[in-house]
Amino acid sequence: MNIIVTGGTRGIGAGIVKVLAEAGHNIGFCGRNSVSEHQNDVEELQKEFSGKFKYYRCDVSSQADCETLVNDFLSDFGCIDVLINNAGVAPQVRSDVLEMSPESFDRVMQINLKGPFFLTQLVAKAMLTENKESFRCIINVGSVSADYASINRGEYCLSKAAVAMATKLWAVRLADCGIAVYEIRPGIIKSDMTSSVTEKYDKLIAEGITLQKRWGYPEDIGKAAKMLISGALSYSTGQVINIDGGLTIKRF
Repeated sequence: MNIIVTGGTRGIGAGIVKVLAEAGHNIGFCGRNSVSEHQNDVEELQKEFSGKFKYYRCDVSSQADCETLVNDFLSDFGCIDVLINNAGVAPQVRSDVLEMSPESFDRVMQINLKGPFFLTQLVAKAMLTENKESFRCIINVGSVSADYASINRGEYCLSKAAVAMATKLWAVRLADCGIAVYEIRPGIIKSDMTSSVTEKYDKLIAEGITLQKRWGYPEDIGKAAKMLISGALSYSTGQVINIDGGLTIKRF
């Protein structure tokens, strides 16, 4: 399959790229750094795995960048079978909702919601020009923060709650077109985004906040993506796959 992974240079995105590369897929991954900064990453993937790989510089909050990404990917790979909207950010400063700035709100919503929403629009239109019977899908990487309120990063929670609705909207719109849409919802994942709160979550995990007493890893999200793009859940469009070690199970 030909797959686009946004935010694919680090953290969860890098984990997704690695797992899907191991499975033999062709992958175009993007980030905000220059192409030259990730040339070694591409070469290492090419040496280790059998697929085709390319890095693209793309800020998903820029519509122009997204249009260039889609056009360049189509030129390089011929078609798009899968889009994985993984790129996302936390607030640069964690502030109580009473102190949240409009600038922080706009930044997070632009990158986490508006960017992937309109990238999905571009990719869906490209997919619809192809008369293909093979399985195709779009995956949004959300967060348990769609349901769990964190008052010191409210803009992040709001963006992920909105991503959950975007998943449903695209699932409804694209079902008759043969394109499935899913949301993978990570829990506590060890990545650069959680590096500043490692001690906090080490303690919470030890105390049983998750049923499985360990951190989640980027590869755990990659394995879920691998399963979804295989078509194993082709009759489950619009659904949420929680990868959270049992965090969201209600219990006494």
